[in-house]
Amino acid sequence: MFSSLRALAALAWWAALAVVPHASAQGPQGAYPGKPIRLVVPFPPGAGTDGVARFVAQKLSEALGQSVVIDNRTGAGGAIGAAEVARAEPDGYTLLFVAGPFTTVAASQRNAGYDPLRQFAAVAPIAVGPLAFVVNVDVPANTMREFLALARHAPGTLNYGSAGAGSINHLALELLKARTGVDIVHVPYRGIADATKDLLGGQIQAITASIPATLPQMQEKRVKVLAVTGAKRVAQMPDVPSWQEEGVADASVINYWGIVAPAGTPPDVIARLNAEVQKLLVQTDVRARLEREGVEILPGPPERLRAIIETDLNGWKKLISDAGLKLD
Repeated sequence: MFSSLRALAALAWWAALAVVPHASAQGPQGAYPGKPIRLVVPFPPGAGTDGVARFVAQKLSEALGQSVVIDNRTGAGGAIGAAEVARAEPDGYTLLFVAGPFTTVAASQRNAGYDPLRQFAAVAPIAVGPLAFVVNVDVPANTMREFLALARHAPGTLNYGSAGAGSINHLALELLKARTGVDIVHVPYRGIADATKDLLGGQIQAITASIPATLPQMQEKRVKVLAVTGAKRVAQMPDVPSWQEEGVADASVINYWGIVAPAGTPPDVIARLNAEVQKLLVQTDVRARLEREGVEILPGPPERLRAIIETDLNGWKKLISDAGLKLD
């Protein structure tokens, strides 16, 4: 399935190139951008991050006057797409749309195939937001404090699903365990969709998932959302407390979105891209679209995104080391 999706993405990319006249592909006197830009999304088409990336790509295309073509390069938790962009020509025509797995995979895998700091240049931050901590409706706990008390009363009996070892969902659990001392069994899946199915079916008791994926299930009372994994509540779930409110100290799991380029990309190209992203983030329709995802819009220079990536990467590495996790 993934190979066929990559083939379709490649055809779309080359088709976009084919419709651009040869002269304009180079641009007048080398002006950037003089040809279509490839924005690699290391997640499958239709996934939450993919939808946001496509929206951003469309808006950037309009702003730059050039096609920004999505190229889904999936596999290995996002590592395949990241590694491909790391090896790309640093000319501003191959970019990577990054999210939390960009750092969790690099932190948890000794041979991820890329280095988030050494091989990439930050371009622009876009947004940050927490995950939702979700439990099956039959779990006898209606608050995070009650869930933790249940876990302490019966250690090793509650099962927690994730999108795989080293995923942001998995490391969120490991952080929770490290900060609270509870014993909850990790059950890795091939993706969070499979974990969600088993949560609804009662085979596992808890997961963390994105706000937009969780909200309809919460509204239909198919799950209970006990907390969000950040330091504060989100507007989409105003009655759901944060981990910090529920006594989970020094534990904040935040997903982020941004754009990076291969290291060595010219500073003027990065400056142009960053400036256009900043303009997008103040547009009413862009703000509305992103806020539906349960995130906080995060404007700023490239250095702001790099700081997020560096802090996230180092934090996960420390957790993995301190907990003695073997994730390869």
